[in-house]
Amino acid sequence: MRNEIADFKNCESIAVMGGTFDPIHYGHLVTAEAVRHRFHIDKVIFIPTGRPAHKTNKKVTHNEHRYLMTVLATMRNENFDVSRIEIDRPGLTYTIDTIEQLKQYCRPDVRLYFITGADAIHQIMTWKDSERLLSLCDFVAVTRPGYQKNELFAEIDALRKKYVSHIHYMEVPALAISSSDIRSRAERGMPIKYLLPQEVEDYIHKFGLYQKKEMDEVKFMLSVEMMQEKLQSALSVKRYIHTMGVSQEAVKLAEIYGTPADCEKAKVAGLLHDCAKDYPPNLRERFCKEYKIKTDEIMQKQPDLIHPFLGAEVAKREYQIQDEEILNAIRYHTTGRANMTLLEKIVFIADYIEPHREKFEGLEEARRLAYLDLDMAIKEILEQTIAFVKKRNRLLHPLSLEALDYYQTKNMKEEY
Repeated sequence: MRNEIADFKNCESIAVMGGTFDPIHYGHLVTAEAVRHRFHIDKVIFIPTGRPAHKTNKKVTHNEHRYLMTVLATMRNENFDVSRIEIDRPGLTYTIDTIEQLKQYCRPDVRLYFITGADAIHQIMTWKDSERLLSLCDFVAVTRPGYQKNELFAEIDALRKKYVSHIHYMEVPALAISSSDIRSRAERGMPIKYLLPQEVEDYIHKFGLYQKKEMDEVKFMLSVEMMQEKLQSALSVKRYIHTMGVSQEAVKLAEIYGTPADCEKAKVAGLLHDCAKDYPPNLRERFCKEYKIKTDEIMQKQPDLIHPFLGAEVAKREYQIQDEEILNAIRYHTTGRANMTLLEKIVFIADYIEPHREKFEGLEEARRLAYLDLDMAIKEILEQTIAFVKKRNRLLHPLSLEALDYYQTKNMKEEY
């Protein structure tokens, strides 16, 4: 996964502006510029949130949309920058991790400011490693006019006395604008102009964000182009070429055996079938634990069998795929299973016969059968795969054996 941010070695002071930015609006931009001016800050870094630990149940727009809207909103200010540091970091997001990672890209004596809403100051001690966090950066608590300040000032004084901390207060009129209000207005078809930059408004309209409408099951939060761009960052060059081959082959098979809707699903399932394949072992284990993926004894002894089951969860969480048929096609593309759906068969076969595969015994026969009869092709592929696995003294997953038995029996019945 790409997890790079700019080098800020020339900056003596930096302010971090975090938020979901769903969407980013003038309140965020005015606040950032006001803080920059008051504290003479060299650079303000906008960091769209990843998966905040305290907001795990909150539904937000996909990371890529929020990131791109933030880039569009800030691109005309040379003192603003945008970082993917949180949206590219796997797992739950903690501010302390962000600050510590950011410091690696800065000079040792950099002064960091963390901009946050005033309400967060009341909960700051519940944050991960809060005492250390208070020592690493100054906090700037911002409020909109009319906020009850007495309690906030008392909290700030208590924190200053008890911990080594610098907490500042600012009132920003533009904070009366809120992302939730903009989303609500967009959903009801009301104007959002002048609440956010024109580029962000155009982006919202282009992708139909925040509009209340019935979603067709083959319409996804991410476009195919955005999926491909994300996969290029997540996969090795060789794996990405294979992925594109599987997607193209799956579409060809779907055009023969399915409907236009099947073609769209096949394209996406093919693209995402190996989305977790290149995860290093420690990341794979971490995600399996976090996503509660049960690994049986065979999968534990042969970790390569884990990636399709993990990939289905990654497709659901990271690529916003909700269609169970697509998720199952990803989940069973390696082992297969008895009585597969059309889409499962197509992706299973496409993974085996895609055009970039180096030649091996049985490949051409599988390709020939794929365009005659899917079930015959599956039987052939399972027989070849199981023979190959046994020859190498590797472990067979029960799902593959069940699938072979099912399709051998099915083909025998059809012959009589």
